[in-house]
Amino acid sequence: MTSTTITASIIQAAPVYLDLQASMEKAATLIEQAAAQGAQIAAHGRHIAAFGETWLPGYPAWFDYCPDAALWDHPPAKQVFGRLFENSITVPGPEVDALGKLAKTHHMVIVMGVNERTAHGTIYNTLLTFDSDGALANHHRKLMPTYTERLVWGQGDGRGLRSVTTSAGRVSALVCWEHWMPLPRQALHDAGEDIHVAVWPSVKEMHQIASRHYAFEGRCYVLAAGLIMPARDLPSELAIPADLAVDPDRLILNGGSAIFGPDGSIVAGPVFGEETILTAEIDLSAIPREKMTLDTSGHYSRPDVFEFRVRGDR
Repeated sequence: MTSTTITASIIQAAPVYLDLQASMEKAATLIEQAAAQGAQIAAHGRHIAAFGETWLPGYPAWFDYCPDAALWDHPPAKQVFGRLFENSITVPGPEVDALGKLAKTHHMVIVMGVNERTAHGTIYNTLLTFDSDGALANHHRKLMPTYTERLVWGQGDGRGLRSVTTSAGRVSALVCWEHWMPLPRQALHDAGEDIHVAVWPSVKEMHQIASRHYAFEGRCYVLAAGLIMPARDLPSELAIPADLAVDPDRLILNGGSAIFGPDGSIVAGPVFGEETILTAEIDLSAIPREKMTLDTSGHYSRPDVFEFRVRGDR
């Protein structure tokens, strides 16, 4: 009988900000550490690890902290965007190949948040899911960047709005405020999901609520993955507020990663204010037990009343 126990890890760490090559090297080290940590607590070998939103090569938090970041035709802002573009990945591309090899080497499902650039000059907020055989199982672009994020990222499409079968079970993922868009949530619930990866810049209170609600509504495990970012990583091209300039170690993104169960319970975390690999064993057999009372795509749905479809090619 196949074991229903999975090792789940959230890699909560800072990338080497706006440096793709150095961030890839750090990711390789962190993935190796997560694999070793998972092996220490379980021998079954089924493992999933998640990084936070746009971990490669960092989240554009400068819009939240640098007062001139959104000025029209502002040369420093253009310089920062150009630096982000040059350090973003392409799909397919060498970083995708390298992440696939890491997944295969460590027999691990990996969900990685990236900045993805395209030939026409647009950057997307993207999630890549790799199966433990190294294959790229899903490629999801955030549907709707939030507020000032629209100055950096383009709008995604529905092609990656699905869950995929992996060695760790059915895996789905959404980015940040997509968790407050009811229709993407329902699309993934309908697709069938055992483990959902919810990526955020940091998993503050409202993000904890959204992630925990998703677990309860979808009757699945949720890995809510947050980032670590010290003030020193804010781009030097932009004006840095005085209180941050004198306190470069202050965390402007402080993690908050947590794992939630299909009954909405807290399995692990949240952990704030430090780099860590949050790891727990989860048992997928708990999922059907919780669906006895609520199954939003099954006995608790009303297809005679509601009709829903995803235009995945748009």
